[in-house]
Amino acid sequence: QVQLVESGGGLVQAGGSLRLSCAASGSIFSITLMGWYRQAPGKQRELVATITSSGSTNHADSVKGRFTISRDNAKNTVYLQMNSLKPEDTAVYYCNAILKMTSDGALKNYWGQGTQVAVSS
Repeated sequence: QVQLVESGGGLVQAGGSLRLSCAASGSIFSITLMGWYRQAPGKQRELVATITSSGSTNHADSVKGRFTISRDNAKNTVYLQMNSLKPEDTAVYYCNAILKMTSDGALKNYWGQGTQVAVSS
């Protein structure tokens, strides 16, 4: 079984910073991509940022210049540094990983349970 556990969420004032972490554990052969998504009440889940095993990153336009995704492959951990937070960043943030449990296994998509980020004005 594979688990993704997020941490680092909380309440912060506008303009502040938070750093989210997500650690993948369990039977993992390799992780090809990890990322962060978020979902605000009444809204669709949206991409925040992704990072490949080679370090290639993609950030949503709404967070470019403010958020930075990074990854520690050795620890199967992905981070999201969030600076200059805005009230519209308020959402549940979900960690995502695309991985293989065995060398000959299929790629599988896993999700964490989510961590709440609330930004007050």
